[in-house]
Amino acid sequence: MHLPPDASANRVPLLAMFPKLVLSARNRKSPFFDGAVEAGMTHATVYNHMYMPVSYGDPEAEYKRLIEGVAMWDVGVERQVELAGPDAMALAAYLTPRDLSKCKAGQGKYAPLCGFEGQILNDPVLLKLSEELVWLSIADSDMLYWAQAIANMKGFDCRVSEPDVSPLAVQGPLAVEVIARLFGDWVRDLKYFWFQETELDGIPLVLARSGWSKQGGYELYLRDGSRGLELWRLIAEAGRDYGIGPGAPNAVERIESGLLSIGADTDRDSDPFECNLGHLIALDREQDFVGKQALLAKREAGLRRRLVGLTFGGAPVGGNEHPWPLLRDGESIGTARAAAYSPRLATNIALALVDCPHDAPGTHIAVDCLGNRRTATATVLPFIL
Repeated sequence: MHLPPDASANRVPLLAMFPKLVLSARNRKSPFFDGAVEAGMTHATVYNHMYMPVSYGDPEAEYKRLIEGVAMWDVGVERQVELAGPDAMALAAYLTPRDLSKCKAGQGKYAPLCGFEGQILNDPVLLKLSEELVWLSIADSDMLYWAQAIANMKGFDCRVSEPDVSPLAVQGPLAVEVIARLFGDWVRDLKYFWFQETELDGIPLVLARSGWSKQGGYELYLRDGSRGLELWRLIAEAGRDYGIGPGAPNAVERIESGLLSIGADTDRDSDPFECNLGHLIALDREQDFVGKQALLAKREAGLRRRLVGLTFGGAPVGGNEHPWPLLRDGESIGTARAAAYSPRLATNIALALVDCPHDAPGTHIAVDCLGNRRTATATVLPFIL
């Protein structure tokens, strides 16, 4: 059916056609939730049993702020698993296949967690506050219960709990200017993935040079949830001269940058090798860890599939609610896990799990975009360095 020109303004936007998210006591709000609402949050999702802002009504402006300026994100959904006690580092080392032996106090490490069958469960950032205090800043899955079970099963002298700690991200090329205005020029010398315990107007924090973007920035780990709105407003005021505005972990930028999203880019059987994390897996170290034997077997067997990039033309896509089938010569060879239109590349892009040997760069693959089949080309990741 074709609508007459004067009826076009009455068409319902796509997002409005979906059920609305109803707030409930079953899901938690972050300490910054009221700040996000105050800033004009229009859309949220549920992540780690919490409400996570995903848009403030202008996706183009949010993307531009991240790429060219500075944005602030409520990422309190990155819940913390605290390991506290004499065996804190020993437990952390048993939970991840990454070698932590050289990790120093004040240093963060990207530390994938695997199950006993070698499947990737989560990919937290590990923050070592001391030999007896470690935080795991987790992605979307229940790692608190997993770590508690492992600690008790193996008899580690370590208390596993969730502390009153909530991250707030400031991201973008001008993030350093905003954070330096608040804390001083010492933040410019903070190395990537390192952090320092500090405070702002008496608000206790851990300030880390990190964030889920390739545009540079910081994460402020608030250690007193009662002061979330106060911290939000302090950052907003400090960033006013730099055009700071609200945003969220950006779907387009993270695909462009090849940043892994557990559960979106992976399925229940995904392992670190096919997710391009093999360089972080220290299988030859003497110590045992969860999934070691399974990962050794997977390394010996070789790759069955790989996470690669796809580029394809046609009308710009606005993302995919479900994985899209991939075909070659009529054969199913995988799925496009996350897709978007890239303004910087002026083409559609996707992260895809592709069966070997169809994962080779330059391979032409058919993508079934909800019945609209398009021809894509496989490429290495990231799309943009």
